[in-house]
Amino acid sequence: MTPLLERLGALVHQSVRDDAARHGLLPIHVLVLGYLARANRYSDLPIAIAEYFGITRGTVSQSLAVLEGKGLLVKEPDERHGRRIHLRMTRAGRAVLNDSWTQRIEQELTSLAPGAAALEESLHGVLVTLQRLNGRRPFGVCSQCAHFLREPRGARCGLTGEALATEQTLKICREWTAAAGEAA
Repeated sequence: MTPLLERLGALVHQSVRDDAARHGLLPIHVLVLGYLARANRYSDLPIAIAEYFGITRGTVSQSLAVLEGKGLLVKEPDERHGRRIHLRMTRAGRAVLNDSWTQRIEQELTSLAPGAAALEESLHGVLVTLQRLNGRRPFGVCSQCAHFLREPRGARCGLTGEALATEQTLKICREWTAAAGEAA
């Protein structure tokens, strides 16, 4: 199993390098854009990027400066939380991702329809194990979180008490916690 994971990791890494080079970027820049495409409003923060990738705040700051300078993202102040900055991809940033390895692999994986669920479950198990062994935050899909509350008028985060737009509930969240009886 280890050689298989090593090979998969190497191929993903090479694909990210190739995508980045096509756009005059470094691999971390493409990874940050991919992350932002999947992050909800609790996770589109510089600190969340550092936690997700296990990199320093300085590396995040430098990467964001490059992406902002190339017009691939913008920084927006949080209306409720003082100095907090949210990161939003621009149309140009989304265009970089539209031709990325993540799009290509997603298409291939969805063609495995009968076995896709089992494959995803197996890979999730590997991810959970690696996160636990490395002491990393789990990050998970908002609607699958222990804090997620479905209400007659929509959804709400039980941790923050804030209403959640449907779009946000489908994205990853840094505050995610496994529901009782589930593995993180």
